[in-house]
Amino acid sequence: MRKITISGAFIKLDALLKFANLVSSGGEAKLRIAGGEVLVNGEACTMRGKKLRPGDRVTLDGETVEIDG
Repeated sequence: MRKITISGAFIKLDALLKFANLVSSGGEAKLRIAGGEVLVNGEACTMRGKKLRPGDRVTLDGETVEIDG
């Protein structure tokens, strides 16, 4: 698991996927989220604009990143 540091209070799920290089584009992020492939704190999340805060964990294709503030 790797940590991703954000500067604000939160980051949206689709933006995090791009920022962490888990997807190559916003379009891919949208499709993968809508398909239920992304886990947030261990549960499938289909909300593209889900606000993630420090301590949240996101998993895609077996790779997990944790938000660090």
